[in-house]
Amino acid sequence: MINIEQANREATDRMIEARPVLVGLGRALDVIPGMREDLLLHAGPPITWERASGPLKGAIIGALIFEGKARDAAEAERLVTSGQIRLEPCHHHQAVGPMAGVTSPSMAVYIIENKTHGNRAFSNLNEGYGKVLRYGAYDESVQARLRWMHEVMAPILRDAIEASGGIDIRALLAEALHMGDEGHNRNKAGSVLFLKALAPYIAKAAPSSEVASDILKAIGDNALSVLNPVMAACKAMADAAHGIQGSTIVTTMARNGTDFGIRVSGLGDRWFTGPSQVPRGLYFPGFSAEDANPDIGDSTITETAGIGGFAMATAPAIVTFVSGTPKDAINTTLEMYEITFTEHRYFTIPALDFRGTPTGIDIRKVVETGITPRINTGIAHKEAGIGQIGAGLVRPPMSIFEEALVAFAEEYGF
Repeated sequence: MINIEQANREATDRMIEARPVLVGLGRALDVIPGMREDLLLHAGPPITWERASGPLKGAIIGALIFEGKARDAAEAERLVTSGQIRLEPCHHHQAVGPMAGVTSPSMAVYIIENKTHGNRAFSNLNEGYGKVLRYGAYDESVQARLRWMHEVMAPILRDAIEASGGIDIRALLAEALHMGDEGHNRNKAGSVLFLKALAPYIAKAAPSSEVASDILKAIGDNALSVLNPVMAACKAMADAAHGIQGSTIVTTMARNGTDFGIRVSGLGDRWFTGPSQVPRGLYFPGFSAEDANPDIGDSTITETAGIGGFAMATAPAIVTFVSGTPKDAINTTLEMYEITFTEHRYFTIPALDFRGTPTGIDIRKVVETGITPRINTGIAHKEAGIGQIGAGLVRPPMSIFEEALVAFAEEYGF
């Protein structure tokens, strides 16, 4: 007879004790397991072109134009629908990507190594705010930005990361949480710490002071600079907890703009999916919920690892971006203790007397309490090319946790 409590303790201990370190930057084709020239990775569970949302379709088009495989949207669509280009989830390749999450073969990706357990994870570069590929934009301004990032910034960033000896992302996150971040939608402190760690090496690696200045400014002006390596770090933590027989701990939460999917440690690589919901939050002037796409992105890996919406009590200022009050931020974290197995040993919350963040979503507790995970998220316009129109909070559908629990009972003979 399996011991669920023991299995969950092992899974969460592995998740917490994982020490993800940013060790390098490489070309996706060269470093991501199973990456191919005819493959595009995307956020969330598996999906077809026909069911893909506007932002995801736009990012696919933009990536194929960036790769030189298509000249325009029509040609890109023909490539995908003909089967010449395949679509697979980032999560199937040890990777994650924010929003649409589209990663193509020649894109640069961060390389995270879990020094405790040896597994690796990957994430693409963050483009910053405005009209960007991850929100489905693909015009020439987007392409020009991508070319600069990959031709100019990426080689220097690679050299800087290697010269630094690596950046301990778990330690960076622990400090950032004490500085007002929650690690998902608010990464201002973490991005400053990231820039501080890399700046001396960027200055040395750049061929001129002008290039160094451009790169430092690009990273410094982007309060989400650290999000992508943080996501990869959380992926490395969660993957370390995956595959524990008898564990009911969630090790993946992800959305593709159509479906919200989870995977559970003790149930292998099976996805449990349901409809992704439109977030509730604050919209930029001129936009409303009618303009919003259902939630999208792999960034829910942060909540899976015990930060993001689960750590909102560390970041009361986040409510000015996602709506609510500072008290709501604390109450959100308190609610998440109801559905998690343990508290984090390294991610702690000053406002709660340095209590560890709620960690290890337990599908049993979700179903028993009727409480689903709380997620901080950006809101994308439902049409490709418009971009972010707000930010807010969202929950996954309860049905996916119920389905997972039934599957668990069948798998283990309960």
